[in-house]
Amino acid sequence: MQEIVEQIATCVARGKISKSFWFPPEMKDQDGADEIAAAAIKNGIQPDVLLQGCMLGMERIGKEFGEGKAFMTNLIVSAEAMNAVMKHIKPFLESGEVKRKGTFVIGTVTGDMHDIGKNLVSMIIKGGGFEVIDLGVDVPANKFLDAITQHPGCFVGLSALLTTTKPNMENSVKAIKKTSPDTKVLVGGAPITQDFCTRIGADFYSPNPQDAVAYLNTSVLQHP
Repeated sequence: MQEIVEQIATCVARGKISKSFWFPPEMKDQDGADEIAAAAIKNGIQPDVLLQGCMLGMERIGKEFGEGKAFMTNLIVSAEAMNAVMKHIKPFLESGEVKRKGTFVIGTVTGDMHDIGKNLVSMIIKGGGFEVIDLGVDVPANKFLDAITQHPGCFVGLSALLTTTKPNMENSVKAIKKTSPDTKVLVGGAPITQDFCTRIGADFYSPNPQDAVAYLNTSVLQHP
């Protein structure tokens, strides 16, 4: 089992989507995430083993990105490799045979149309074993509230890139906390700081997506 976990983790971390995919060059003509996952399922390997490999691979690439050793293009191909595995796991997720750790709702706040940071966080958190509900960009407070109602017990992430939209983030956080005080709210983006996070009443801030996964994992363990 551990061999399969490591094979999947390596493909995801390195961005080896399939045998026919050229990247990375040193893995040319080797089986990729798609072939390894398909063979594993065919041979009766439990899907949660493959999910574990995805989580490990995304943890590795996320750490490298945080340390400046990987770039956005690396994250994109890693996400594609992860998705190649997830398509084989999807039927088991939908049937409930494989459980997600929790649900994470994310969106860029009202007035802000930037999504690169949001998408990055989404990739890392999805790879960490959570279901991600992406509300997109320019998301008003009421849309976050609707999502919380639809996904009881979810975590919520708010992203902003423009300094001018920080007040909108503050308004959304306060609306969420007023309506659903127990909902854990994570905030991030270039203009966001720990002081701002504390001042507006959000629960967590970090410039590193991997730290957000660690926070979510700890929260799940504390409140299963």
